[in-house]
Amino acid sequence: MIQVAAKAESAVQAPLIQLRGVTKTYGVGTAAFEALKGIDLDIYAGEFVAIMGPSGSGKSTVMNMLGCLDTPTTGEYLFQGIHVEQLTRQQRALLRRHALGFVFQGFNLLARTSAQENVELPLLYRGESAPVRRELAAKALDSVGLAGWETHTSAELSGGQQQRVAIARGIVTNPLVLLADEPTGNLDSSRSKEIMGLLTVLNQTRKITVLMVTHEAEMAAYASRVVTFADGRVRGDNQQAVTNVV
Repeated sequence: MIQVAAKAESAVQAPLIQLRGVTKTYGVGTAAFEALKGIDLDIYAGEFVAIMGPSGSGKSTVMNMLGCLDTPTTGEYLFQGIHVEQLTRQQRALLRRHALGFVFQGFNLLARTSAQENVELPLLYRGESAPVRRELAAKALDSVGLAGWETHTSAELSGGQQQRVAIARGIVTNPLVLLADEPTGNLDSSRSKEIMGLLTVLNQTRKITVLMVTHEAEMAAYASRVVTFADGRVRGDNQQAVTNVV
């Protein structure tokens, strides 16, 4: 069974995530498409990283790989020193369950299910008892500003509120890493800023490492680091001053 180390600070911090020479090829022969062409990337605990690039650049492929939803064709993916590319499907599922949280552009909430029950789902998969699920889900909803909305279904929530529920679901297991795929893609500018402010607070106060795919430079401005992909390669990797401070 995978043992995920507790969050810790050290004088010399090793990368939380390391990609070394990672490639990904879909198809075979003349139909083969190389989506990633030798990616080297280090991500450290507590970073807020925006991953940018045009369609087909490889950013979604690498995000799926980081989320243990796909595996490299060649190369190495290390998470806290664990060679993820060598894990079985079941072991990768355990890593997702215990160390990763996910937020999607389309919210992906169960329509006829309450906010509370949606947030409880990752805990259900982990086998937590009903009292524990209720307590942790209520705390997660409170942390995203939705205390008192536990019994409301998706149809009774605005787009911004639905994404807040999705974020609560993503953090309810206290993950080391939150992977956000275009989290503001279905929101207007006001709600987008609201959600980005929330992600910034979670990153700064709870020290959750945030990896976010986005097309929008305005949203990437909330991150402390921007990694740019093009044609299956890393074309830029820049630290930046955060202009949108909460």
